[in-house]
Parts: sequence; C-alpha cells; structure tokens
Amino acid sequence: MTEPTLQELAAEEARLQFDTLTLAQAWDIGCALREEALRRSGKVAIEIALRDRTLFHAALPGTDVANGQWVRRKRNTVLALGTSTLAVGMKLAKANQSLEARYGLSAADHAHDGGGFPLRLRGLGVIGAITASGLPSLEDHRLVTEVLARFI
Repeated sequence: MTEPTLQELAAEEARLQFDTLTLAQAWDIGCALREEALRRSGKVAIEIALRDRTLFHAALPGTDVANGQWVRRKRNTVLALGTSTLAVGMKLAKANQSLEARYGLSAADHAHDGGGFPLRLRGLGVIGAITASGLPSLEDHRLVTEVLARFI
C-alpha cells in the first residue's frame, strides 16, 4: 500500500465532503465501516462524532480500552486541526516535530496516526470526525476514506 502525498490527501479531503448529513446517513456509514472492518479481519474501534456528541461507535472483537483512547485522541486532533490525522503525521515527520512543538497539542489527548478524518459539510467546514483505530496507520485511513467515498 503506497502512502499518499500531502497534495493527494488534500484533494481527497476536498472530494470527500457532504452537502448534507443526517443521523440516518451517519448510522449507515458507521455500519458500512463496521462491515468493511470485519471483512478485513480488523480488530477495529470505529467512531463517527460531531463536536458535541457521538453518532456511531463500534468496538469489534479483539479491541480493548487502548483502541478507544486512540479513537479519542485522533478525533481530538481532527477537531483541533481540521484535517486528517494521516496528513498531520506526514507534516510532523517532514518537519521532524512533535504535536506539542508544532501545534501545542498534548500527546496525552491527541494523536497523529492515520485513521482520523474530518467530517466536513460543503460551505460549513469541519463539523466532526470519522475515526478508526486498530489497523496499521495507513490502513485505518484507507478504511475510513474508502467507505466514506461510497456515500459521497
């Protein structure tokens, strides 16, 4: 699996935006993420959340409290920076910096591994995050973006 460039990630984020999002759509996306994670035999925790509440959460067999913490930290990063955690991680690696040094974000509450993706409404911006944790970084990212693309 080839890692995308920062330009490709930016284009992906621009492409994977909603015009509207209902609770039913969020549920359907979450269920599709769960089914795809099971198909990939992933021990994955999945969350779709707005800034103020969780719309969908699933913890597949084999996950534990650590996966939930990774989901929380990735969600926090997406909400703080408005971009995917994979893009954040790539920028940090390129600059040889930490989350705290570059953005003032604590590692206890934020993460830059792939799997956190902005839930964005066209014309409004980032309203939440879709997050997966349990697979390798790029695979978590691809799980989210490949399923999300089916609904856009």
